[in-house]
Amino acid sequence: MPTTHTRRLAASAAVVALASAGVGLELTGSASAAPSSLQDHQRVSSRLIAATGADARSAISAARSHARALRIGAGEGLRVKDATRDSDGATHVHLNRTYHGLRVVGGDLIVHRSASGRVLGASQTLRRAISLSTKPRVTAHQAKAKFAKAAGKPRLVVDAAGHAPRLAWVVKTGGTQADGTPSRIAHYVDARTGKQLRSEQQIETVDGNGVTLYSGTVPLDLTKSGSTYQLKSASRGNTYTTDMKNAEDSYLCQVLGSGCKTGTLFTSSTTTFGNGSNSNRATAGADAQYGSDKTWDYYKSTFGRNGIFGTGKGSYNRVHYGQDYVNAFWDGTKMTYGDGDGTDYGPLVSLDVAGHEMSHGVTENTAGLTYSGESGGLNEATSDIFGTMVEFYANNAKDPGDYLIGEQFDLTKHVGFRRMDNPASDGSSLNCWSATAGSADVHYSSGIGNHFFYLLSEGSGAKTLNGVSYNSPTCNGSAVSGIGRTAAAAIWYRALTTYFTSSTTYAQARTATLSAAKDLYGSGSTQYNGVAAAWSAVNVS
Repeated sequence: MPTTHTRRLAASAAVVALASAGVGLELTGSASAAPSSLQDHQRVSSRLIAATGADARSAISAARSHARALRIGAGEGLRVKDATRDSDGATHVHLNRTYHGLRVVGGDLIVHRSASGRVLGASQTLRRAISLSTKPRVTAHQAKAKFAKAAGKPRLVVDAAGHAPRLAWVVKTGGTQADGTPSRIAHYVDARTGKQLRSEQQIETVDGNGVTLYSGTVPLDLTKSGSTYQLKSASRGNTYTTDMKNAEDSYLCQVLGSGCKTGTLFTSSTTTFGNGSNSNRATAGADAQYGSDKTWDYYKSTFGRNGIFGTGKGSYNRVHYGQDYVNAFWDGTKMTYGDGDGTDYGPLVSLDVAGHEMSHGVTENTAGLTYSGESGGLNEATSDIFGTMVEFYANNAKDPGDYLIGEQFDLTKHVGFRRMDNPASDGSSLNCWSATAGSADVHYSSGIGNHFFYLLSEGSGAKTLNGVSYNSPTCNGSAVSGIGRTAAAAIWYRALTTYFTSSTTYAQARTATLSAAKDLYGSGSTQYNGVAAAWSAVNVS
């Protein structure tokens, strides 16, 4: 969302070649051969529901057999985070790294192997093996004392996100941002010098019937308990929606993420929730539930992903958060929506914002893109991209698909917080990459990824779609032809789940999406060439 969310909302990070004596390894630029036909993305990459002990040992053994190429030094440990399998049997195992038992932030990697177990390459951002003392000169107490509102016990880690690995204390602070969004900030303090290395906002910010504010009368999957109907979908992991009754989270919730208010589950004696007006508190609840239903369905039907976490487990929505709160956020477990100020903005429960917030959860549970620097911009762009795709997928006559973010609750201008065809038109977002992109607010640096996605989907120049006029410029003066949003989204999702790591930059995202395009459509295909042209058009090379 605008300055919208609680999380609110070099070496290549794509595939690197490995070489080892006696092992015939080749780098093809991607991890598996292109499908023989333009098959559905769900068949190309499906989540492994659970990695067995043998899977984990095999992946870790393969990584260690190429320790030098993968920058795995003495004292480093590897743990399986996630895995996917292609239709041809190739696997992509996401590993987290530790150093003498300490978590290495930004040290994660993805090992790509063929069906026969041959290592094809790896994705990572770490430049060299870690070698440093794990004995801090600055104590946990000294690190915590630097922040007046610190809570909890500082945790010692190795921080390698965007710079050379350093021993660091992670100190958590919280509170409320200027717009009312809860704030949970992780401060990384150099454990040898006491200097703050960086900080990261960790709140990511947007059968019955629902009579909604923005989508008209929509079908809802309800749960019956006795004679009462609950706003809960059993077919979608028991995802449900609650009324916060304009309360806000406590300080401990904001800092530590524990003891948060759940809100009151919406129930009804009938199968209808809401009346299409703010006069009925269940109306916004119906919008939020409908948005989470459609987002779940989009990921399931398009990519075979079973919910935010990929496990079939649901989450929940909280509506009517705070007073005049113009925002929405994902905090690691749930989506939360404000009512807006009632003048310029209405409740932020539109389809694209629901898709945006839930997609923060998908990113967190796949690539884990750090919410700062260029990776933070990619994180936000991912949510805008898939929030937009959810809106198109829903095909709702009251809220037709478009490349505007939040236009439904924009009561005065009706253009929303951001637009993807020309992000810079809001006066703050970036259309084009430059060396300073990493220092911009992630909601503004996301414009580079949004602009790329629009150009890849629709092309440059003027066009009208579903009644909205677009005129997308390019940063290098080129003319770009679109490949269609379905193919563009398939490429982005595969890159996110197969090649992006926590610290991926825009240049590395270019390489990753080219690898994804090759996997899905083949090297030299229209889609592959379109990815290259669209990145060049936003100055990413």
